[in-house]
Amino acid sequence: MPNQQKRDIVKNIQEKLERAKSVYFTDYLGLDVADITELRRHFREKGVEFTVVKNTLARLSVEKAGIEGLEEVFEGPTAIAFSYDDPIAPARVLRNYKESHDLPELKAFIIEDRVMDKTAFTRIAQIPSREELFAKLLAGLSSPMTKVVLTLKSPLIKLVNTLNKLKEIKQS
Repeated sequence: MPNQQKRDIVKNIQEKLERAKSVYFTDYLGLDVADITELRRHFREKGVEFTVVKNTLARLSVEKAGIEGLEEVFEGPTAIAFSYDDPIAPARVLRNYKESHDLPELKAFIIEDRVMDKTAFTRIAQIPSREELFAKLLAGLSSPMTKVVLTLKSPLIKLVNTLNKLKEIKQS
């Protein structure tokens, strides 16, 4: 019979699974404490919660949350990244961290209640952030607006130049 502390952990993970927009399951084997701390810092900067969990507790939490298709995830060491705002943020953090450290290995992930395997990870991790998309949108919008302003301004400049020339002719 599990003790109260373990039941609380299972309930806590279950609540996080139900509340999160995305959940990433990774294998942290090969990462030392300093590496995990650094990875946690990168996640925290993006508003992502990263925690190491026991497989039995994580498996129970997933079952209680009604999520299927994650049976093979709970073999070997498991860490979970929960994102409550940007579902793609953990993918970007993992991709960037893996480029410099070759770890951690992604096992599977859930986005908006859809369980996905690591084959879709590369495409997901390349999706630009919301801020990047807004910057591209603003850049795309500002260029035509600038052209419109210059086009509207051009006849006024020609009119002013013509009036100045007429003024100069009359004065001479």
